[in-house]
Amino acid sequence: MTATILTDIEGTTSSISFVRDVLFPYARRALPEFVRERGNDPDVRPWLDQVAIENGGVCSDDMIVETLQGWIDEDRKHTALKALQGLVWEAGYRSADFTAPLYPDASERLRAWYRMGHPLAVYSSGSVPAQKLLFGHTDAGDLTRLFTGWFDTSVGHKREAESYRRIAQTLGRPPGEIVFLSDVVEELDAAREAGMRTVLVDRREDYPVPRAGEVRHGHARVDSFADITDSLLR
Repeated sequence: MTATILTDIEGTTSSISFVRDVLFPYARRALPEFVRERGNDPDVRPWLDQVAIENGGVCSDDMIVETLQGWIDEDRKHTALKALQGLVWEAGYRSADFTAPLYPDASERLRAWYRMGHPLAVYSSGSVPAQKLLFGHTDAGDLTRLFTGWFDTSVGHKREAESYRRIAQTLGRPPGEIVFLSDVVEELDAAREAGMRTVLVDRREDYPVPRAGEVRHGHARVDSFADITDSLLR
């Protein structure tokens, strides 16, 4: 049966620098005005209140924004922050303030795998809405139709095997029929422990020193999606 391909985003389909140098700074700059304008919206207020509760419960919106900006600086993986960043990025994408750059080999191969009948899914630490925004506004066009599954850390942390077992169950596929693509060795370790097949995407743009030998923990290693052969996907 044709393998399902589960892919990470940052460092795998897109450069690490896009999130670090474009999306995070944009969210940091836009948050104050966004909260002033939409702070009472029903899809925004619960997330702001969650941040307030975690900081003693009595916080002005300005204090909440400062907390969120601090979390952005720390690259903190917090559900409320991810949700609010996604909403801010949605506004940025829709106003064409930026598009999401994909590695050309990634967009080409994703389309090719889709045509070949490989089910495609995403697993990223960014929220599912943020994932869909990114793939819906890439410099290669809207690719959301290619994917049948979207997963974020609500299924579990990316370095825990149980997260990948949950994903396999949701996709309705045995783990051995799923190939996980990521630039993070520890994530691949967890996926392999869950029974998935794994490929380390080791891009020179993001990792100037190739991760070879023992460093790759025995995972198949490629420099780009173009190097992923059909034999790795059978």
